[in-house]
Amino acid sequence: MSSLAQLREGLSQAFENVSEGWHHLRQRTSQALTRFNPIRHRDEVETPEDQAMLQGSRWGLLAAEIEEKKDEIIVRLEAPGMESGDFDLSVIDENYLVVRGEKRAQREKSHGHYYMLECAYGRFERAFELPAPVEEDKARAKYKRGVLTVHLPKAKHAKRRRIEVQVV
Repeated sequence: MSSLAQLREGLSQAFENVSEGWHHLRQRTSQALTRFNPIRHRDEVETPEDQAMLQGSRWGLLAAEIEEKKDEIIVRLEAPGMESGDFDLSVIDENYLVVRGEKRAQREKSHGHYYMLECAYGRFERAFELPAPVEEDKARAKYKRGVLTVHLPKAKHAKRRRIEVQVV
């Protein structure tokens, strides 16, 4: 094989590897990719924090995992840089958890400018389809070290139980 053919083969293989990697990354993050709305109305831009929110990314990754146990469903959402009061949680139709929130920009100093700003700021919303109906009134949530954890007890009619077959 000539050097040119080897080079083409190597470039082709490299392109396939990069393409496969991007495809895998896109598959894994497609649900976690969340749109952030930095301001409610255009005329609200008043503070340096508002200006930073406008300069930030409009999209951010809020990675999550849903764990189903015998009596409950646990949803964990990575949302760093927030406070527990920044979240609004609700359950729709017993099997959708909706997480709304607002991540605010915080500047410690009033002088200087951003050289790079990749963080997303503003209001966001994510909806999670749950594997079983849950009892919203018994749900509890906590926020610790950048992770929101929501415990959702399964509805009585959703719990699986073993049906014993009797001998006749």
